Amino acid sequence: MKDLLKDPTLLRTQAYINGEWVDSDSGETFPVLNPATQEVLVEVASVAGAETRRAIEAAEVAQKAWAAKSAMERSAVLKKWNDLILENVEDLAVIMTLEQGKVLAESRGEIVYAASFIEWFAEEGKRVYGDVFPLPQGTSRGIAIKQPVGVVAAVTPWNFPSAMLTRKCGPALAVGCAMVAKPAHETPLSMLALAELADRAGLPAGLLSIVPGAHAAPIGDELCSNPIVRKFTFTGSTRIGKYLAAKCTETMKRTSMELGGNAPVIVFDDADLDKAAAGAAASKYRNSGQTCICANRILVQEGVYDEFVEKLKGVVGTFKVGDGMDETSTHGPVITRKALEDIKSMVDDAVAHGAEVAAGGSFGEEGEQFIQPTILCNVTEDMRVFREEIFGPVAPIFKFKTEEEAIAMANDTEFGLAAYLFTKDQGRTWRVSEGIEYGMVGVNEVAISSTFIPFGGVKESGQGREGSSYGVDDYLEIKYICIGDLGAD
Repeated sequence: MKDLLKDPTLLRTQAYINGEWVDSDSGETFPVLNPATQEVLVEVASVAGAETRRAIEAAEVAQKAWAAKSAMERSAVLKKWNDLILENVEDLAVIMTLEQGKVLAESRGEIVYAASFIEWFAEEGKRVYGDVFPLPQGTSRGIAIKQPVGVVAAVTPWNFPSAMLTRKCGPALAVGCAMVAKPAHETPLSMLALAELADRAGLPAGLLSIVPGAHAAPIGDELCSNPIVRKFTFTGSTRIGKYLAAKCTETMKRTSMELGGNAPVIVFDDADLDKAAAGAAASKYRNSGQTCICANRILVQEGVYDEFVEKLKGVVGTFKVGDGMDETSTHGPVITRKALEDIKSMVDDAVAHGAEVAAGGSFGEEGEQFIQPTILCNVTEDMRVFREEIFGPVAPIFKFKTEEEAIAMANDTEFGLAAYLFTKDQGRTWRVSEGIEYGMVGVNEVAISSTFIPFGGVKESGQGREGSSYGVDDYLEIKYICIGDLGAD
């Protein structure tokens, strides 16, 4: 693997704790596999609770000194980190593609996206303001100041292994917090490479520690139970998020959770169907359908249903599935063989209940993890593909008759992360956008995520917002100070 990198030293296989690269106490390692070939890329140190505790204790010490620095000083270090990430886009993209499977073009895009959070919050950290307000007693004044919450724990997923770190540690570090982060065991190399660059940028030891591990429980238990950790941030499934949030209540940690989705794309009969088909395909099949905000249910008004299906089939027909390292591939593998089997079981359930495979439907041969982008027609609300997050390149297309029915179908889920609609009617734009229960809505647009927007959901899709000017709020505490005895002598 190193021979594919311009800078082989970016390939790190040890844990990064208190500014040092260390093996696990037990000497245990775990393999990182290439999902396109199933070959073992490297073995990575597998830490547990004791190492995680040391990382937390080091973070507590480092955080106090870091918080005492000015926002300008912290910003300078973060900007240097941003520059180093952008200088190493190609190597970081190769690392990501090899361990995660997404095509190189998407990996390059994610690295730039990841860097943007460091740059954004390097500036936003300078703009943490307070308030002064009068009190009932005329000789007193009230002040509200904002201070860093302290040590932050982060657990991130495998589908965006770089951006999900920077979207969390960018604001945390910018306002004076420290972070201990656990990467997904499928994709630790991207996070470890970013830590190497943070070290080169001059980030003080202990402020960012990375604790990879094959066994999530001992690391997660320590992060959730240790009273030094004052905030826990997680991106992943709703089931795991609920479990971790409950664990954090034992020490009353603040939490922010970006959890599962079941995003609808609503196509009305007045929509530009070419744009709708292209948008639905871009949303549904990005990263081979492995994103939390990708289209999960495509709801099409009955009068344009058949025409839309044909247009979507035309877009899907241009795709080429293959190894992400092949520049001609448009879509890579799914992350594991188990993921493939889970997706296949949902398609089999739909077909057994009357759905029709209009395109794709081919699943990998034994041992392979490639799925041809699939379209399902004649699907109904009693099928699993309506209720469950598919997390793969399968697009079920449902019919609806009226605007009211579309809103009801969109809301018929416990999730509420992202939703999309295509229409030329401005009145409908407002009615539907306000009527559907989602934290983010794209109208005639599916590329809704960027550094500038408040990313997050409602209902069981989580709590808190990441990115934008709101993104620092989850890493700050508001302190009220009352100053009395201000009367004249």
